[in-house]
Amino acid sequence: MNLIVAVDENWAIGRGGDLLTHMKEDMKFFRNTTKGHVVLMGRKTLDSFPGGQPLKNRTNIVLTANPEFEREGVIVVHSIEELLAEAKKYPAEELFVIGGGRVYEELLPYCTKAYITHIHKTFEGADTWFPNLLEDGAWKLTETGESFEQDDFTYTFTTYERVK
Repeated sequence: MNLIVAVDENWAIGRGGDLLTHMKEDMKFFRNTTKGHVVLMGRKTLDSFPGGQPLKNRTNIVLTANPEFEREGVIVVHSIEELLAEAKKYPAEELFVIGGGRVYEELLPYCTKAYITHIHKTFEGADTWFPNLLEDGAWKLTETGESFEQDDFTYTFTTYERVK
């Protein structure tokens, strides 16, 4: 299982139910990396998409505690156990955890590869964080890719792999 996320200097990932910032090249990387694959997310992440609609050209699996929740074009699960059982129907390398914070936290132990966009800036007002993989002995930075400039910051694509 993989994950994909953008983090700032403090490993913050969001504020007020949204991303910290919208980065053109990061969105392009996200689309290209996840297209044709399975994306795993929480209901709030789904709701943050335009019109609350699932991502096109992907299988969307949504975790929610609400037993009444339904949305066209998504597979709805109600527990981590149910999500993991559904995920077993697909090859592990096809699975991408895409948020939010709680879903990342719950599924991180099952992930073997992390695509992290490092934003070289600290955003004020952040209220959601991702675990700092640089401080986690179970992960190793294996690739540093291209960097981009936007507004008053730069960001770099990186890949981490689980070593333990």
